[in-house]
Amino acid sequence: MAHGGRALPPVERWNPAYCGEIDMRIARDGRWFYMGTPITRPALVKLFSTILRKDEDRHVLVTPVERVGIEVEDAPFLAVEMAEIEAEGAPGLAFRTNLDEIVTVDAAHPVRFDVEPGGGLKPYVLVRGGLWARLTRALAIDLAERLIETPDGRIGLAAGGQFFGVPEAGHA
Repeated sequence: MAHGGRALPPVERWNPAYCGEIDMRIARDGRWFYMGTPITRPALVKLFSTILRKDEDRHVLVTPVERVGIEVEDAPFLAVEMAEIEAEGAPGLAFRTNLDEIVTVDAAHPVRFDVEPGGGLKPYVLVRGGLWARLTRALAIDLAERLIETPDGRIGLAAGGQFFGVPEAGHA
């Protein structure tokens, strides 16, 4: 997948030594902070996002020579725009993230639904390499209107030739 027309760095192939944590945080609302101060330059945030990776136990920024852990409060991206598309003759959905990455829902980019403690659903779409985008509240409402019930009683989303089920209450 391209990022702003350029290929992303091959972070999944880089395995430098872990250098510890740095005071960088991606807030629940998608804002990036360094040492408690918001990073206000979109180009800098986009640059950092291209070297972001999800390791087994943490999110890291990785280069060929170092790997540092950062805090991610929820998901590293927000899905801020949704469009209905047709993919291989079937109805589908595409999302744009807050950092302008386009993700088409399919088997490689599934939608998942987490159940909140109060019973609400939080939908996410996989952007790349274990990095998810949480749908904004407005998109979550739009997505809820697209949920279907299958003949066997399961509720979920059909898109990209796939069915993404909503977990039953108490089975999150």
